[in-house]
Amino acid sequence: MKYAIKNYIGKNKNTRKTKAKTTAPTIRRICRVDETGQERFGNSERPTKISSDKSITNGFLKCTFLPKLKENDVQKLASDEQNLIQIQRKNAKTESDFYQSLSQLVEHYRLNPMTTILLGYPYNIALALDDIQKQLKNKVRDWKEILVIEEKGKTYFTSEERYNTGAILYYIPIVPLYRLSKNPKRKQAVQLLQSVCSYLYHIARVPYYRKQDSYLFWMYEMVTEWITSDDENEEMSSYLSEIKQLEQIGDFMEQKIYNQNNLTRFKDHLKSFKAKDSFDNDCFMLARKIFSLYQQYPNATIYQNLQSNTETEEYESDTVVSMDKYVSFCSEAKGLLFQTLFEAVNSDLQEYATMQEPRVIKKFDGRNITNNNLDFENRLFPLIEELIYILNNF
Repeated sequence: MKYAIKNYIGKNKNTRKTKAKTTAPTIRRICRVDETGQERFGNSERPTKISSDKSITNGFLKCTFLPKLKENDVQKLASDEQNLIQIQRKNAKTESDFYQSLSQLVEHYRLNPMTTILLGYPYNIALALDDIQKQLKNKVRDWKEILVIEEKGKTYFTSEERYNTGAILYYIPIVPLYRLSKNPKRKQAVQLLQSVCSYLYHIARVPYYRKQDSYLFWMYEMVTEWITSDDENEEMSSYLSEIKQLEQIGDFMEQKIYNQNNLTRFKDHLKSFKAKDSFDNDCFMLARKIFSLYQQYPNATIYQNLQSNTETEEYESDTVVSMDKYVSFCSEAKGLLFQTLFEAVNSDLQEYATMQEPRVIKKFDGRNITNNNLDFENRLFPLIEELIYILNNF
């Protein structure tokens, strides 16, 4: 199957900015082997030389005396020695925690790390980090980064897996499904597609544009106000027709996909389906994949792996493109009204700094590791793209 033409957020793909965390735990930065400027411990000044200011006997001059240290020099040497011991103990603890956490991470991801523990601190840690990052990048789907965290005197890894939505607007057009339902030859295909949309509406919780709490509801309202207030718009009649369509057909189709029979009879529709052509076969293949996903993840939603503000402090409502802004049902993905809507949405979303994407953060601190993964998202979002393509190209 061909992929849908994608509507990307922003005309230019800019690097997303991530806000720095401002609270504990701290992130330990491991120095590279070739870094300079490291602190040296011990007194670097040479002992004060003691000499006589008077002529004395040769025998006296042959005697050797230990240098006399000032009281503050003695205290400084003792303090430096104590600091050195403390730092050495802390480094040993950090190194021990590091390899314990590394062992847990390696077992979880089934990696084959190189032996570095005998190379000496901190070179061994720097080399181990470089090796593990390369393996994670090559072997673990959706892996984003690892961090070394120091929290309450303990050092451990965290690993982040993130699903990349690709800055795409996943807007599912509902008016084409209405048009398709008017074709008696496509009755079975319509039943399958309505079951798919019902799953996305009820289970995956994709927002519907006619609901007042949805982002697109207010964007459509804003665009409609712009259009109707322009008395000199030569295409006003076309706009008004599309506006009427998005409201009336949108409300009607919401009632259709809201019907729970679409879900209860999903399996029956698949069993009784007989494809007549390639379009029917595309609908069947898509519906079968969605039904399989529904069976495996009966309660999964598009929001299940979004980190909350309180957990990460990375996302703020005024700086992040939340998922409900770029995943939604819409009226139609063609025509003058959609083009105006797309430009308005694009302009609005470019004001944000980051994208809210599904992600899983795993802590390797000796406790049980979560089995959460992004398999659901890796399967669902491509299927939404297929659905958009089918509805736009039948």
